[in-house]
Amino acid sequence: MNAPFADPGQSPLRDLLANRDFRRLWGAGGLTNAMRWVDMLVSGLFTYDLTGSAFAVSLVLMARALPMLLAGALTGALAESLDRKHLLMAGQAAQAVGTLAIALLAAAGWLAPWHLFLNGVVGGLAWTNELATRRRMVAEVAGPQRIIQAVAFDTMTGSTTRMVGPLAGGLFYQTVGVTAAFLIAASLYLAALWLVHGAAHSQVRRALVPSQLLADVAQAARIAFAHPALRMVLGVTVVMNVFGFSYTGILPAFGALAFQATPLEIGLLAAAEPFGALLTGLALALRRGAPPGRTMLGAGTCGFLCVLILAAFAPSLPLAALLLMVGGLGTAAFASLQTGIVMMQAPPEARSRILGLTTMCIGTGPLGVLLVGALADAQGPRLAITAMAVSGLAGLALVMTLTRR
Repeated sequence: MNAPFADPGQSPLRDLLANRDFRRLWGAGGLTNAMRWVDMLVSGLFTYDLTGSAFAVSLVLMARALPMLLAGALTGALAESLDRKHLLMAGQAAQAVGTLAIALLAAAGWLAPWHLFLNGVVGGLAWTNELATRRRMVAEVAGPQRIIQAVAFDTMTGSTTRMVGPLAGGLFYQTVGVTAAFLIAASLYLAALWLVHGAAHSQVRRALVPSQLLADVAQAARIAFAHPALRMVLGVTVVMNVFGFSYTGILPAFGALAFQATPLEIGLLAAAEPFGALLTGLALALRRGAPPGRTMLGAGTCGFLCVLILAAFAPSLPLAALLLMVGGLGTAAFASLQTGIVMMQAPPEARSRILGLTTMCIGTGPLGVLLVGALADAQGPRLAITAMAVSGLAGLALVMTLTRR
């Protein structure tokens, strides 16, 4: 493994990219995340075309986040006892098998929404490991002086994949079809598996005592709730995933009903917010000096929710996309600090468990996806997105009050 300490006189980004293990883990994350968004958009478009229901789309997309709610905390505990590299590789292999199965079903003409739901569960189980395995490994190989820059650069790449993935998904769906889209995804999941296999990794492991897993999780929760910054990370994560990011669950319906958009145009709409996040992530990755903290986390979340309200009532698709791009400035700050604050302030022996708790909070997203889907079917997507964002602002105010000290 490369030396963990950075040269303070060297560019943060150049220092990170000179690290072979960082490059491999970063590249694997880029491929995996891009294919995750291709998978989600193609699944949503296929389901909406087949059923005409925004709620059905939200059910299919909910499946990917459901395992995070149910198993996120336990995977954090397991990642401190089992080999994180092997856990990460197992998830990538499972996603490759799942997407290949969907491609075969589509080729045979047998594909149904419930198949996509099951594939989403498989992808969600792999995604459950993301923070506690790959994202932690990225921060570790970068070294203590580059944690925020490493996480910000990795987040910037994630924003790029959230931009490119939906664009590619919309293009694939409109041109080559479902079968080819999922075959491409399976191939790139395997490429990510190869990259991780070649990365050097070592860790200090806790003894695995299955009967103590719940006690270990409870101990991590006590640590997190006793620390204002960690408590804020957990609270803001719930707010963003239930009330903010849930808008993506009805993007196919929003684009189609509000703007009569084509699949490619819906892909452009889905790519707008990640594009704004990409720019902010790059700025954070190149940033020198003291790392940002809770103030930026709260401001970024508030800004995104406010912009989401404006985008919901935009009179045209280009204006909605522009507003979502501005909102991406806030989501990048949120995503970078969500992991960075935990890596800087949580005790090293509890970091994976607290990242597991963060993953569990991310897993509350299905509640928001179901709610926004039901609201969209009843009141239309514009009012549904607005109601969720306003509720999110109220939730954020509560979190900020409870974590002031």
